[in-house]
Order: sequence, then structure tokens, then C-alpha cells
Amino acid sequence: MTVLTREQVRVSRRISMVLRHRPETAGLTLDANGWVPVADLLAALRLSRAELDVIVEGNDKSRFAVARRDDGAEWIRASQGHSRRVAVDLDLPPVRPPAVLFHGTPEENVSSIRRDGLRPRSRHHVHLSTDVPTALVVGRRRSAAVAIFEVDSGAMNDDGHEFYRSENGVWLAVTVPPQYLSLKRTNP
Repeated sequence: MTVLTREQVRVSRRISMVLRHRPETAGLTLDANGWVPVADLLAALRLSRAELDVIVEGNDKSRFAVARRDDGAEWIRASQGHSRRVAVDLDLPPVRPPAVLFHGTPEENVSSIRRDGLRPRSRHHVHLSTDVPTALVVGRRRSAAVAIFEVDSGAMNDDGHEFYRSENGVWLAVTVPPQYLSLKRTNP
């Protein structure tokens, strides 16, 4: 994986913002599954294909997916993380999750999560990780003081809750009720 320059990271964040939250700011319209033609994105953001390829390949979280349609045209979308204001269906099939998943969050959220469970808030899904180190990285994006919740995803799935796995390996759930959560540790 290529290490992105500061400018490439800035452009990657702009692409994420456009594909996840505000396509209209670039004059783009996503299809029902969140895809937009690569050519349209390049024109809208004034990028070369080579620049886009470096950003897509070098993105540390594989945030973007590129696919070729039957007509040969290439399309791009964000793998997950769309705002509720962007109506997309990632068309992911339900998948049986691992027995346990993890969620990292700022410590200040512990009380409300214990009471209400995990909710997607402004996103379409709750994002879950397969391991504690990844959950820590996610939680530390918002705070240095992080709590890690363990999700009994096996039992939750057995009880009829569906899970999805995005193209970049992030586990998604509509919500996680509090009875499936246990506080693993705080501020590790």
C-alpha cells in the first residue's frame, strides 16, 4: 500500500465527503446503491485517473470500491459510512458474523450506550470491528479516552438481528441492543 501525501489525504477526505455525505456539492447524483461513474467524479473534482488510482489504492481503510459495469464504464462508491441524508442501499446480503465483534467509542458515551445500545446516529449502520486494536483506532478518532464494547454478535444473529459486511471488511448492523453489549475496557 502506498503512503499518501498530505495533499492526497486531503483529496481522499473530499472524495469521502462527496460519496458519503454530500454528492450535490460536487454536482453528482449517486445511484440507488451509492455508485457514480468514475469519469463524472474525476470531472467534478478535477482529478486525473492516475491521482484517483493512487488515492483508492493507498487509502488505509479501503474506503472506496471501484467496479466495471457490463458496458465497460467504471463506477466508484464509498464502501460504507453514508449519512442518513444520502439515500443508498449498499445491496449487501446478510452474513453470519463472528461470535464476537467490538465497538470503540469515546468514554463519555458509555452511559448512554449501556442504556440505549449502539445506534447509527447520523449514519445508516453501526460500524463494528473484528478486533480490539481496530476498535481502538476507530474510537480514538473522536477522543483519547476510549471505551471498548464487546458485542455478542453470535447471539444477536441467532435472535434474528442481521449483520452485513462491507467490501472493506467493516461489519455493519442497524442497531445493537444493550443486552448484547458488555464493556470490555475503558481507556486502554
